[in-house]
Amino acid sequence: MATTTATRGITANIAYSGRGVERPRYYANAHERDVLDIVSFPMTVRSARGLNAGLDVEGFLLADAPTQVGDWADAAQIRDIYVAEVEALLRRLTGADAVKVSPHGILRFSEASGRAGSGNNSHPARFAHIDIADSSAFPMAERGAEGRTYARFANYNVWRAISAPPQDVPLALCDARSFAPEDLIVADAIFDEPDGREWGFEGLLVAHNPAHQWYYYPDMQADEAIVFKSKDSHPTAAHHIPHVAFNDPTAVNAIPRSSIEMRATCYWWA
Repeated sequence: MATTTATRGITANIAYSGRGVERPRYYANAHERDVLDIVSFPMTVRSARGLNAGLDVEGFLLADAPTQVGDWADAAQIRDIYVAEVEALLRRLTGADAVKVSPHGILRFSEASGRAGSGNNSHPARFAHIDIADSSAFPMAERGAEGRTYARFANYNVWRAISAPPQDVPLALCDARSFAPEDLIVADAIFDEPDGREWGFEGLLVAHNPAHQWYYYPDMQADEAIVFKSKDSHPTAAHHIPHVAFNDPTAVNAIPRSSIEMRATCYWWA
């Protein structure tokens, strides 16, 4: 079989965290306030199309996800249409007893669009990270369970490109089996809201390790969505995965990427 870009992968710069900051912190909007030590490394990023990846092994997958949403900037359509679609998708993929989806989509834009920073948390996530550390995820899951006893909970992100392929700034996902706990650095993730409020929790940054196995889904289509795991209480399933936005050097003359991300918690009741 001939070697293709998809099978051998592309070389792209992945932005990692160095260890030069005692307590890193980063903001959803005011990135000039970030306290980070970012170091980029060239890494192989392979196409995951044909990989048959799974949520409990690699920690991510590509789902068929048709939608009835016509305007991704319409918050009412996200609330009234897309939340239910995401809930149904996660029920189908996980078999969870309950799925609680955040009613607010996170719209993000590549810098070439001129729209990065135009909305709340609208910059692409430019350094490798895991959204939430165990220290924050478990208390949040307890609150979300509203007093019910659960046997398992898991946090998922549903990421959809809403611009035409190819995407100039796709999402890279690190196979859960290829990184070690020692690669993770606790940081403060701070949401600085447009109304001046600030709140936060502990997230995780990722230090470089040449063993990391990175994947992406090139040429995302309108009826596809990436589902990936940001936390799981199951003792043997993939616990969480690093992810990062990166520049695809092969996406020549691409329309600047736009995407929407939804976050959800799944529960399996005891």
